[in-house]
Amino acid sequence: MPNPLVENAPAKVNLTLRVLGRRSDGYHDIESLVAFADGSVGDRLSFARGELALTVRGPNAAAAGEGADNLVLKAARALAARVPDITMGTFDLDKRLPVAAGLGGGSADAAAALRLLARANGLNRDDPRLYEAARATGADVPVCLDPRPRLMHGIGELLSAPLALPPLSALLVNPGVAVATKAVFAGWKPGAAATAPAAPTDFATVAKLTNARELLEFLAAQTNDLEGPAMVLAPAIAEVLAALRGLAGCRLARMSGSGATCFALFADTAETQAAAKLLGDRYPRWWVRASVLGEAD
Repeated sequence: MPNPLVENAPAKVNLTLRVLGRRSDGYHDIESLVAFADGSVGDRLSFARGELALTVRGPNAAAAGEGADNLVLKAARALAARVPDITMGTFDLDKRLPVAAGLGGGSADAAAALRLLARANGLNRDDPRLYEAARATGADVPVCLDPRPRLMHGIGELLSAPLALPPLSALLVNPGVAVATKAVFAGWKPGAAATAPAAPTDFATVAKLTNARELLEFLAAQTNDLEGPAMVLAPAIAEVLAALRGLAGCRLARMSGSGATCFALFADTAETQAAAKLLGDRYPRWWVRASVLGEAD
């Protein structure tokens, strides 16, 4: 490998998120329909042969950290424990996504590290050891390993087959507030989201959503059960949602994951870009990005 290998680590967006209950081990069972941002919204990870190490740069490098608890290194060690004589190396992370933001940034970075190691060692992308290492690294890492729309169940490790959802033009906004996932889940109470659908989402139903209008109608009937507890911890989330819902052309606004990033869906990229400029000018301290959600490119 004369040149470093490079992988994008796209943002993961939870279009829906239902909390089905608290488990005896302290984790929560969830159901979530996820999609991924295009390549312009995400981190970027490169790899070169050598000693296992990680350097982090970029606008959010300080918050991500370079220590042993970084998920890139955790993923690399998890795969090394499963693949004898694996070739390791140095990772360089360009950290562009906000940290603790409900976009799965750390998980996307870890998944990118596993894809890079697979390429460097001639492993097939469907090698079960990659999924095993992803699962051992974190609950959101498996879905980021092959970033295509899917339904997630369990704590995030049970994945449906990929979904061919229509692309969605979206505006992603974070108010610059980090929210701890564990604290948000701790604030969740059964029955708190009265509008949540009673029955589990059927894969076949979602697979039939082949145009944007049908998908938007489906999404409008869903929820993110963590919005309430997240807003208690970070009231700025409510401000972001109100700002998004007040934008011309906004068809749906919702929080992603455990927050604090929220998304708004629009009819097309022109409307989204116009909304991004307006909101960016109005709230210069907010992280504002226009994207297309679906299968990562």
